[in-house]
Amino acid sequence: MEGRRRTAAPALALALLALLHVAACAGSAAAARAVPEHHAREVTSPAEFIRSRCGTTEYPHLCVSSLSAYADTIRTSPTQLADAALSVSLSHARSTKALVAKLSAGKDAMGRRVGSAIRDCMETMGDSVDELRESMRAMAGLSVGGKGKGHGKVDLGLQMDNILTWVSAALTDEDTCMDEFAGKAMDGEVKAALRGHVSKVARLTSNALALVNGLSSSINYP
Repeated sequence: MEGRRRTAAPALALALLALLHVAACAGSAAAARAVPEHHAREVTSPAEFIRSRCGTTEYPHLCVSSLSAYADTIRTSPTQLADAALSVSLSHARSTKALVAKLSAGKDAMGRRVGSAIRDCMETMGDSVDELRESMRAMAGLSVGGKGKGHGKVDLGLQMDNILTWVSAALTDEDTCMDEFAGKAMDGEVKAALRGHVSKVARLTSNALALVNGLSSSINYP
């Protein structure tokens, strides 16, 4: 009986040590999971951050090339990244609208089909510029991480919905403009010039929409 007690005591001690070891390993594993995430946020460079986020877009190479110049402003902020993407898209939409307006001035010298397409394209590009501008206004008032003028879940959710709606509408208008020049009857310099510019704006807007969607998914709504 006494011998069994002597052997039981070391066994009990070993069991307790084993439990302590398991608990310590679990704590270490939890710490290991937490630390790399925090560490990654600290060491990730703006360039790496942009490349990583652009990898979720439909046109990643264009995304990286168009946003790299804003790395110092973007840093590792999903909000700043989405804002910069919208700004780039708006800038190109404005310049494309100006090009369409310039071509529209000489539409009388073109065929009726071409003139009509240019007129419609100028209208849709104008709408796209307005919608991207509205999306940036909504972005400026976005409340994320306690910043901005939002007041809780409803307002923040509404802000994100508004931004997504505006950007989606802008992309639809840009696609509509390109559709105007889809037919074979539109072949020529006008078609080549306009489709190239509008196509780039549409790709930039598509990327911006993906980055805004990514921002929306990353927000911890109150």
